[in-house]
Amino acid sequence: MNRTIKKVAVLGSGVMGSRIACHFANIGAQVLLLDIVPRELTPEEQAKGLTLETPAVRNRIVNASLQAALASSPSPLYRKQDASRIKTGNFDDNLKDIATCDWTIEVVVERLDIKQSLYEKVEKARKPGTLITSNTSGIPIHLLAEGRSEDFRKHFCGTHFFNPPRYLKLLEIIPTPATDPAVVDFLLHYGDLYLGKTTVLAKDTPAFIANRVGVFAIMDVLQIMQQLDLTVEEVDKLTGPVIGHAKSATFRTSDVVGLDTLINVANGLAKGLPNDEAKAVFELPDFLKQMGERKWLGDKTGQGFYKKVKGAGGKSEIQALDLKTMEYQPSQKVKFATLELTKTIEQLAPRFKVLAGGKDKAGEFYRKMFAGLFAYVTNRIPEITDSLYKIDDALRAGFGWDMGPFETWDALGVQQGLELMQAEGKQPAAWVQEMLAAGHTSFYKVSETGARQYYDLDSKSYQPIPGVENFIILDNLRATGKVLWKNAGASVHDLGDGVLGVEFHSKMNTLGSDVIQGLMKGVDMAEAGYRALVVGNDAPNFSAGANLALLYMYALDQEFDEVNLMIRQFQNAMMRMRYSSIPVVTAPHGLSLGGGCEICLHADKVVAAAETYMGLVEFGVGLIPAGGGTKEMTLRTAAKYEEGEPEYNLLRNTFVTVSTAKVSTSAAEAFDLGFLRRGDEIVVNSQRVIAQAKAEALDLAEAGYTMPVQKTNIKVHGKGALGMFMSGVYAMKEGNYISAHDQKIAEKLAYVMCGGDLSQPTEVSEQYLLDLEREAFLSLTGERKTLERIQSILTTGKPLRN
Repeated sequence: MNRTIKKVAVLGSGVMGSRIACHFANIGAQVLLLDIVPRELTPEEQAKGLTLETPAVRNRIVNASLQAALASSPSPLYRKQDASRIKTGNFDDNLKDIATCDWTIEVVVERLDIKQSLYEKVEKARKPGTLITSNTSGIPIHLLAEGRSEDFRKHFCGTHFFNPPRYLKLLEIIPTPATDPAVVDFLLHYGDLYLGKTTVLAKDTPAFIANRVGVFAIMDVLQIMQQLDLTVEEVDKLTGPVIGHAKSATFRTSDVVGLDTLINVANGLAKGLPNDEAKAVFELPDFLKQMGERKWLGDKTGQGFYKKVKGAGGKSEIQALDLKTMEYQPSQKVKFATLELTKTIEQLAPRFKVLAGGKDKAGEFYRKMFAGLFAYVTNRIPEITDSLYKIDDALRAGFGWDMGPFETWDALGVQQGLELMQAEGKQPAAWVQEMLAAGHTSFYKVSETGARQYYDLDSKSYQPIPGVENFIILDNLRATGKVLWKNAGASVHDLGDGVLGVEFHSKMNTLGSDVIQGLMKGVDMAEAGYRALVVGNDAPNFSAGANLALLYMYALDQEFDEVNLMIRQFQNAMMRMRYSSIPVVTAPHGLSLGGGCEICLHADKVVAAAETYMGLVEFGVGLIPAGGGTKEMTLRTAAKYEEGEPEYNLLRNTFVTVSTAKVSTSAAEAFDLGFLRRGDEIVVNSQRVIAQAKAEALDLAEAGYTMPVQKTNIKVHGKGALGMFMSGVYAMKEGNYISAHDQKIAEKLAYVMCGGDLSQPTEVSEQYLLDLEREAFLSLTGERKTLERIQSILTTGKPLRN
């Protein structure tokens, strides 16, 4: 049957429930968020003369939970106004309203009796045929549906979101034997396409996939650190970005999530896995038991493996827990010879052989860690899943690992991994040896057509990974010879169907001469024999902006001709992109700052990932946008002058956006700030962005794309608006809200946006504004305070307000 999700009920408004509600509101669904009725009045309610029958009292718990979620950082919403889609209520008064909902998600306390009691009431209220799912992570899914009707059980399964639901991509789908396969298929598809999730089909086993393997990995690390006498800081250094894990690594992450969560899951697994060959790993070490007893549970209690204290002079400092003495000591810097060897290895995969081959304690740590993890995941198939790729998907999406266990093993080499396990006394499942004996030497490979395949245990052959046919993965194109041109900073790919793709691969995808050359080359090649061009990449961020180090070097040496050439080349590339004979579509995601934002401003269309953080941030380093950013924002503002709002107000709003270096907290907010415009598109699943951008580029080509003409009729206001800005900026300076250098930058920006000191409103060309912004940029690079700001960003990563 065709199924449409218009309205969702979320039962339980705690940390997970309120945030799940927010994410459904993000994608446009109407949400009914319900919780229990309070049993007694607060002192404040009593003082106001309220009773337990007062509506505000009856909805106090759900409303307080929702407000706490909305006030949290990072925000669970794409935009604040999306909260208007969430209606609150309580189980006693409003449970009947789930009859209007297409999907009911239960997120109440982890007790079987409470959940089953609630389901009994839900069954009386829900409309037959609607979805009913549980977010439980600690109770077998099949037990929850016991005693329910056939229709209930047919439409019931587990949908395990990870916290925070907006940001963590994993959604585990856990059916029961009675779940209709069509429901499972729908949820896998809906989670991927509409919720932006990596949806993984899991079996109804304790902790499902991600927590089963992820918590094993954490608990195994705790045992290894005790064997090797490592400190908290040393383990976090070893288990962070160097192996593709979060910067918060093992212990800082545990503090953020809460040690009670780790303790509860580990205890549950220790009791619930009598046949697990590694069940002893889940038993809590003494220090973790003590931390639980002392309520040292991490950030929520003010201390965990780390705590923040006031040091000498009142300055905050971080202390780390000494697990031998259970006392806190000043956090120590960590250095290992093996890690030093990896500093020049930018790609993650090649690092693993170096790490596992280390001759120091770090190398020993990695050999033990890899041996235990590799052996464990082989023995979990087919217990928790039938397919190895699902384990990798779950760990990447749920725990934020850049590479899953089998992908890591491939990078190390399957045979080498086996030898490593044997040396550590670990035993993998028999199927690994059988796979190698049959001549299959890796868990993954890329077919001749560019499709990624995995080793399937049932067929004993490589099979395509389902679902990825909807993605364009640039690494796969690279592996099959689809790179048509490349230099150190960019590549041009053949995306198929007559569409080329320009990919950046400089550090943080910063924009230097190599990237600009790649953009120009991509346009030239596309015009010469292709239908369209897409600009996008698979890196964590689209682009962090211009290459500030190069700019700083030129400016410091007063090589202003070189600076002028850099800016002119970037401007020319933007205009070449904008006024080409083929459609150009950009596919931003993550950070899309400065020059990265300017590239998007000059595309025919932008297909942005929902998690796109876009902004013109040059003001923060003492400059103004000069890659066409100031010109384009002025042009877009002028295009709105016919809409009725006072023109000075529109111009002022744009000026504030640029002069305060505002960055959108989502692609949705980028529309509000004017970085995205009508016709641009948001894709919730970031893995689909390049494929969707290609589809949109083809649509533009097939609609008969015609090369646009540069605009020569951009209305600017000259001295009239310039006076308004100058007086406003002066007042800000006199009020000590901004510095003298801030004032100077703001005046330069205002000068460009007003078209200079023209005596009256005038229509000017794009090139006129480009010349003004380049001139302003050049003059600011000659300012000592600007150089100090650039230096601060380069050396500390923090903006300097001088």
